[in-house]
Amino acid sequence: MPMASTPPSPLSLADVRAARETIARHLRPTPLVHSEKLSELLGCEYWIKCENLQPVGAFKVRGGVNLVAQLSQEERAAGLVASSTGNHGQSLAYAGRLFGVPVVIYVPAERTNPAKLRAMERLGAEVRRHGRDFDEAREACEMEARREGFRYVHSANEPLLVAGVGTMALEIVEDLPEVDVVLVPVGGGSGAAGQGVVMRELRPGAEIIGVQSGEAPGAYEAWRTGELAPHPRMDSVHEGLATRVPFSLTMSVMRETLADFVLVSDEAIDDAVRLLVEEAKLVAEGAGAAPLAAALQLRDRLAGKTVVGVLSGGNLPRERLAEILAAG
Repeated sequence: MPMASTPPSPLSLADVRAARETIARHLRPTPLVHSEKLSELLGCEYWIKCENLQPVGAFKVRGGVNLVAQLSQEERAAGLVASSTGNHGQSLAYAGRLFGVPVVIYVPAERTNPAKLRAMERLGAEVRRHGRDFDEAREACEMEARREGFRYVHSANEPLLVAGVGTMALEIVEDLPEVDVVLVPVGGGSGAAGQGVVMRELRPGAEIIGVQSGEAPGAYEAWRTGELAPHPRMDSVHEGLATRVPFSLTMSVMRETLADFVLVSDEAIDDAVRLLVEEAKLVAEGAGAAPLAAALQLRDRLAGKTVVGVLSGGNLPRERLAEILAAG
């Protein structure tokens, strides 16, 4: 049920279908790949939605393109500003270059993925470092947006953004209509919310299960309690999952549509990164590997079912990948 503190979701299946028409001119669908080895290991039919093959290596580009394509001329002229640990920033930088819109991204000064920073700058965004984590960077970004007159693009409380990322759920349902379970990582929640908007209409019998790191359980606790309160713990090394402040729009949709929400350890996520390389020949960042970590944790519950793990992104620095593989 939705939280009492938030209104019903303004998003619908029609919004997601409209988003697909918008982004189809710029982005191709990503493959849904069946892994025989992981299916045998898990005791289910395990499919992987390969959002790591997007132009920026992550699913969020769908939302960035959908949103920027529909900005007014005044908003485009003012330029965009956002806070990001990487993939949201890359998506806006990509869309900004596509449509000729200047983009400024605030990133944490500490524990930021250097590969994602380089990618944002390579795509033409101005990158500004501020604060210890995503939420401190976000607070500075919001103040700067008001001061300089930018169009601020929130990483989750943007209906056009969530509708855009929801297009991957349309592709899943069309490619695999018999899907029973979708495992989706949660940071800000746009990916899980987009899944929910689509699945509740087209595949209401399917379970959507959110996944977050136990070292950064802010969204999990908000989903469990219904309280949009900052969480004191945010220690995950996997930046795509590391948010301590839940967001109203995505949380309201997730509380309406998620069948469950589970926590996995950072260590289990690293194991899943390694397993995806070894058994599926796919590179995933931590958030992208979290669904497989959850599938391993929920193996008995998933037995015999048709399961999709959303590999949300593959932007893992090669040094970190080498460290994970060596540890195995």
